[in-house]
Amino acid sequence: MKIYWNKENNSKNLIGQRGKELRTEKHISQKALAEQLQLAGYEFSDLTVLRIEQETRFVPDYEVVSIAEFFHVSCEYLLGVKNEK
Repeated sequence: MKIYWNKENNSKNLIGQRGKELRTEKHISQKALAEQLQLAGYEFSDLTVLRIEQETRFVPDYEVVSIAEFFHVSCEYLLGVKNEK
């Protein structure tokens, strides 16, 4: 797994800000997002989504990929490495 480290705020694999923006753009709740990801075969709960958005939880690479796929964006965008979706 590659860990992206943002030296400006000392964060690693934190996708909360962009994840929340994408979720609110789609007008879905944290619970609805968790349910959709569960249907795709991933273990998510609304509490997991909350902690990801609050950036209190490290997000493993497979979860970054699953969220990026759900929102049809690149992992690099979600991680803040690139500004293009």
